[in-house]
Parts: sequence; structure tokens; C-alpha cells
Amino acid sequence: MPNTLEFADLGEGIGNATAVIRGNATSAGLDAMVPTCPGWTVRDLVTHQGIVHRWATAALMTGMLEHPGPEAEAEAEAAPDLLEWLDDGMVGLLNALAGAPEDLEVPFFLLDAPPPRQGWARRQCHETTIHGVDAMAARLGRPPRPDEVWFTPALARDGIDELLLGFAPRRTYNPTHHEERQVAVRTDDGLGNWTISLGPQGYSATTGSDPDADTVVTGSARALYTGLWNRGRHFTVEGDAEPVDALLGQLTVTW
Repeated sequence: MPNTLEFADLGEGIGNATAVIRGNATSAGLDAMVPTCPGWTVRDLVTHQGIVHRWATAALMTGMLEHPGPEAEAEAEAAPDLLEWLDDGMVGLLNALAGAPEDLEVPFFLLDAPPPRQGWARRQCHETTIHGVDAMAARLGRPPRPDEVWFTPALARDGIDELLLGFAPRRTYNPTHHEERQVAVRTDDGLGNWTISLGPQGYSATTGSDPDADTVVTGSARALYTGLWNRGRHFTVEGDAEPVDALLGQLTVTW
């Protein structure tokens, strides 16, 4: 899976996205609903992100990947200020990443992944960025448009790589389609292309665009990043749209 962002850029992305969550949570209020995460309030969103940051920190420090138990939510509920608690988790994560050696040996769970320190930084950058989009959606009452988000096209391009080449092929997701189909994903701002293969046996993806694909999905890197993460469809689809609907319907990441 290509490393298209530097380690420092990923850390900066974590900090920037956490600030976006905090700012939009303050504006929307903790009881506001999050339209991009059905059933969640902003309080749920902030709690989830704070728990994930602490989980990633523990993985970096101890190598343990145990799913957080109910005590993690209890810690958030007991926090005098939930947004300060969010910030504390981010600081702990950034400190753990900064203190980790480049050759850190801890488990990492995505396929075709970069080395663990880079992989964890990358995963938390995109985890926090997408939830920053969710926080914006809570304030706006709708998914933000690509021209409204704060992150760079380069970050978006890196996140598309991670999603299509690292997340989607995992056994947990591995989307299928009743017929063999090829879906070309093409940025219209020159930041990369991918080809997705869907069929009864599952999913695979490669970089590069298949000119004979059954379906072509086109948009800016930011539009494709948010759209493939089910945060608004601000891209165009040419050809058979059914494989795209099948892909996005099955590619819903809850943790």
C-alpha cells in the first residue's frame, strides 16, 4: 500500500482533524444528531473518537489490540469536559507516535500495510479526518461538500489508497457482487486512479485505471475520499451504477 504522506504530515492531520471535531462539536452542541452516522449524537461521535485514540495509543505502547470494554465509555461519561478529554487522548496518541522508533514492532490490522508506526499514524489520521467530516455534517445538517472540507487533496488521495487497498479487502468487509464487475475510480485532479474488481468470490483492487471497466467513478480526490467512506456522493458514475451501490452498501466501517 503506497506511503503517499510523510509521518509528520500524518501527525499534523490527526491534530487538525481533532481541532475540526472540537470546533464543530462546540458549534453544533453535543446533543445534535450526526447525519452521516445514523443514530449517533455529537456526544457519541466525540466519545468514539476519544476511545479510538486511546485504543491506538495502547496498541503502540503495549502491542495489544483488545477491543475497548465498557470502562472506556464510562471514562468518557465521567469526564468533567468531554472536549478536553478528547484533546487529552489526541495528545497521548501524538506523544506515543513521536516516541515510537521507526522500526517499532507491534501488530497492525490492515492488509498490504506500511510498517506499524507509519501504519498506525496513517490509520488514526484518516479515522480522525473522516470523523471530522462527521462533526461538520452535524453542524451543517448535511454532509459537507468537497470544497468545504479543510484537508488537502494529497491527504484525501492517501486515504483512498488506504480504504481501497487496505480496508476493503479485509475478511470483515470483502464486498461481493452477484456478477464479475470492474469499477474504475479516477481522480479528475490528477492524483491517482484505481481499479476495483467485484464478484461472487469477493473484492480486490489495484492502482491504475482499467480502460475497459464496466463502471467509471470520477471526482476530485476529496470527493472520492468522502464519497467512498459514505460521507456524501459528490462524484459522477458512468456505466452500471449497481456495483458502486453494492460496494458502498457493504463497505460500512463501524470501528
